[in-house]
Amino acid sequence: MAEQKNPQAQPELSLSEQTRIRREKLTNLQAEGQNPFVITRFDWDATSQQIKDNFDAMEGKPVKVAGRLMSKRGMGKVSFCDLQDRDGRIQLYARQDEMDEEVYKKFKKFDIGDIVGVEGEAFRTQRGEMSVRAHNITLLSKSLLPLPEKFHGLQDKELRFRQRYVDLMVNPEVKKNFVIRSQFIKFMRNYLDNMGYMEVETPVLNTIAGGAAARPFITHHNTLDTDLYLRIADEQTLRDAEKLLNDEFAHVLHIPQQDVPDYIRSRMEREA
Repeated sequence: MAEQKNPQAQPELSLSEQTRIRREKLTNLQAEGQNPFVITRFDWDATSQQIKDNFDAMEGKPVKVAGRLMSKRGMGKVSFCDLQDRDGRIQLYARQDEMDEEVYKKFKKFDIGDIVGVEGEAFRTQRGEMSVRAHNITLLSKSLLPLPEKFHGLQDKELRFRQRYVDLMVNPEVKKNFVIRSQFIKFMRNYLDNMGYMEVETPVLNTIAGGAAARPFITHHNTLDTDLYLRIADEQTLRDAEKLLNDEFAHVLHIPQQDVPDYIRSRMEREA
């Protein structure tokens, strides 16, 4: 027996088709005088984690949050969204009869990835989830490219390194690693500073190759008409810095930046 097709099933849109639709939405907003890129300020007063940590005190009180829409699901005149800000995620609850009708209609056209500002109140749903009941939602920035689908995320390693901004959006554990690294460097710098170390900078490009037998990256300076070598080892430069301080017991500190881009470093690791 021939398989019957569901006439209500909607074909999945291609990436280019999704991009075209999003650009058309932006064009319509600009034609109506509601360009989201003109609205550059929204005064939020709470983050998702602050609401969750202080929910008993904030429940029923007005809050203003801002972030990126990471998911949307609707049931008739009620919509639920996941809003992601700098601290995490929180659910948004938008109900048509609790918002201005025009505002709700505009909100229904928002896409996943858009950045919005939400004015509402903290409350708990019937299932007990801490959420924000939205009374007004402002589009702050339009996402013209769809985010990677939520089940598999961004898996390609080289693409993750080349598009770090997407990686940080969809992979919370990656953002957590960035935060930990920043906090660790801050702690280490303060710790050594309190011990009397002096922070110095070393040149990124040198006229002589360093790093023993390591093969350096070479570039050419057109104005000086000379070859320059990307630094590999900083020990000699740090010893020179100690001599400049005229103190053989001087303590110097240097926290070098990553010289090799992530996507190149990952390729080098595979070929090693």
